[in-house]
Amino acid sequence: MEYLDAERLDAIDASAFRSCSPYPWVNPEGLLTAAGYQRLMDTLPDVSQFTPVFGLARKHGQRPHDRYALEYHRGLALAAPWRDLIRELQGPVYARFLRRMLDHRFFTLRFHWHYAPDGCSISPHCDSKTKFASHIFYFNTAADWDPAWGGQTVLLDDGQRFSPKSAPEFEDFDRAITAETLGNRSLLFARRDRSWHGMHPIHCPEHAMRKVFIVVVNDAVRTTARGFVRRLRGQSVEGY
Repeated sequence: MEYLDAERLDAIDASAFRSCSPYPWVNPEGLLTAAGYQRLMDTLPDVSQFTPVFGLARKHGQRPHDRYALEYHRGLALAAPWRDLIRELQGPVYARFLRRMLDHRFFTLRFHWHYAPDGCSISPHCDSKTKFASHIFYFNTAADWDPAWGGQTVLLDDGQRFSPKSAPEFEDFDRAITAETLGNRSLLFARRDRSWHGMHPIHCPEHAMRKVFIVVVNDAVRTTARGFVRRLRGQSVEGY
């Protein structure tokens, strides 16, 4: 069974993506096949596999990005649909899509899941320079999530006013673009020096959680060099 819809991937206009403001982004529907999306929904990893990440201090005075997190690695216990999806994401169709959209040939991919319960938020921030892009796949539907509870990714325009090494609030930005996140939606955005983004606090019932699967597109050269330096210093490579 195929999970990625190759025709929809090929139909996305790379030039339009790269010319978007305040930085390159696209929020398409249906990049996963309808049947594949449902199978992935039905077999999402259980939260018992995740690591609680709550209250951890961030650089530059930004508020913690609270969530349950699960990092993919070989040998991770996953249902067959998720193993098959990751195999496709590591294959030629998705690689061709990323190279066309990002105009980069040399990158590595990381995969992780984030589940966010009531009260969680993502304060405005810019990603690490080791990243080329992030591709967020959303896994909440009308059956389990009310958009009024929040959970939408917000793209932010600072008018080139803030240093990435700062901690502005949502209301400090000139413009906010709210992504569509319900159902078979995804958000691809390229990392730039001021590619600010975040998520307002979630207000949902106790049983509900915002669920996303994220493909992190890393600069292969920067990631390798950074890991080498950290190993020399006896440190682990910083997470994202």
